[in-house]
Amino acid sequence: MASLPVALWELEEVTKRFGGVVANDRVSLRLFGGQIHGLLGENGSGKSTLIKTLCGAHQPDSGRILRGGQPVVLPDPIAARRAGIATVFQEFSLVPTLSVAENVYLGRLPLRRGHQVDWGRMREDARRVLATMAVTIDPGAVVGSLSVANQQLVEIAKALAADATMIVLDEPTAALGIEEIARLHALLRRLRDQGRAILYISHRLDEVVDLVDVVTILKNGRVSSPAEQSRIELSYIVQSMVGDVGEHYPKEHHATGEVLFRAQGLGTANRIRDVSFDVRRGEVFGLGGVLGSGRTEVARALFGMDRLDAGSMELRGMPFRPLGPPEAIRAGVALVPENRKADGLFFNFTGFPNISVASLSKLGPYLTIRLKTERQAGRGLVKDLDITPTAEERLVGTLSGGNQQKIVVARWLFADAELFVLDEPTQGIDIGAKIAVYRLLNRLTAAGKGVILISADHDELLAMSDRIGIMSHGRLVGIHLPRELNVTSLVRASTGAVPEKEVVA
Repeated sequence: MASLPVALWELEEVTKRFGGVVANDRVSLRLFGGQIHGLLGENGSGKSTLIKTLCGAHQPDSGRILRGGQPVVLPDPIAARRAGIATVFQEFSLVPTLSVAENVYLGRLPLRRGHQVDWGRMREDARRVLATMAVTIDPGAVVGSLSVANQQLVEIAKALAADATMIVLDEPTAALGIEEIARLHALLRRLRDQGRAILYISHRLDEVVDLVDVVTILKNGRVSSPAEQSRIELSYIVQSMVGDVGEHYPKEHHATGEVLFRAQGLGTANRIRDVSFDVRRGEVFGLGGVLGSGRTEVARALFGMDRLDAGSMELRGMPFRPLGPPEAIRAGVALVPENRKADGLFFNFTGFPNISVASLSKLGPYLTIRLKTERQAGRGLVKDLDITPTAEERLVGTLSGGNQQKIVVARWLFADAELFVLDEPTQGIDIGAKIAVYRLLNRLTAAGKGVILISADHDELLAMSDRIGIMSHGRLVGIHLPRELNVTSLVRASTGAVPEKEVVA
């Protein structure tokens, strides 16, 4: 009988607890060289705890880690790196003021006799590592001046320079455009073919299906579908992660003929030029385009964050030109920002103050806050939006990404907003939370609200929009019905590859 091949790295019956919470419950995972292994699960399923155990940040309460079939102890991240495990987290561990070469060899700079840094050798070694990746980045470039995609490549170069046998990537494409994702995936396939083991974690299930060789699925801290049994099919993965959630994109159509918002010839100092469109009550107006196309800049202009230097706006048929976010809020405009951690939430507050913060005047006169009124409003919105009831006591930073996103939306419902600008509302949240956000879109439009949906997820944009405006190089190059587009034509239009004719619908 043939023996099973020895895994390059293996987690065997690993359990990790935090107080009374079991984050990982006897999880086993085998990682082979020459293989891209997907690790999937909802937020809170135990993925982050597992990879932190693997990279030495956590110690397992029971079970063991094996390298080449032999047990090893990884007491800290430095030991894990020396053992051959490199982790590329969504938030990079780079020093932005240092050069590419200095970041690649940070903590182990090559030295000459006399303990002087051999700068020439370091730059040449960095150039050699980048060349093996087929990447043209200047080793002398300051990291802070690079794009997000190139900073990520520097993180991977750090792993290769350290001779990592396994590379762990946590949400590596969250801030990348479709072309950058394609380049990253091509690189990962080359690294796989060189014999490295790659552990890939992502909420973008369509790209996982396209990339990985095997997949392990976690649910509630346990393996719900091991790699030996899992099928790399979207429907199977969703079922294993969250059970039966119904239709993936539960779109409802509520658009009316009444124009709620109109923009004409908008221009700002922040890149957008000659942008014109309208949003009707009950409509989801999608705004597509590659990263840097001007999507977020349009959102900033609508919310008064960037002042207009050309064009005009109307809201409910009246002139609308906010001098800042407070005026936009009072007029009934809401912004769910792309980066909810930095721009959307107060992490030192619990859920209810985060909901009421934009409309404190509703809680009492003369700068007073009636906590009973805040609790009543908060509990009502928590129930209406199916937010976890623990949001009343817990700091929002301890809630899941889906619950955090819904708390931001609850804030604007409490403020009686009518136009919702949602910038990447499903970025970084799991499939169950995404479907909850899609159903929330249906509730907003059914109530006659207008929604501007900005998304780099092309399938999401096509499925959930009533009309789609395409941004390219700061301009709106076309407005289309979703049935007239597919992912390829959407990307072509947003990169300016094909002239687009506006469709009035």
